Amino acid sequence: MPPSLCNRNPYTVNRKKMKNLTELKGNWNETKGKLKQSFAILTDNDLLLMEGKQDELIGRLQIKLGKTKEEIHKIIANL
Repeated sequence: MPPSLCNRNPYTVNRKKMKNLTELKGNWNETKGKLKQSFAILTDNDLLLMEGKQDELIGRLQIKLGKTKEEIHKIIANL
């Protein structure tokens, strides 16, 4: 494996994704409704967004939907 990949932190969120999470926070009620329409399996508890806990939200969605972090970010960005 190239050294550049060995030193990568897998939990680092790049700036573009962080911007999406910041934008997400601004209109969360609308986004939450769209997610619940698209994925009926999601509950209000799954979609609980707490200050500074965006990674936990993404983790809950990953588990519930069986998607990768990148796939979750794409789903949210495309709503």
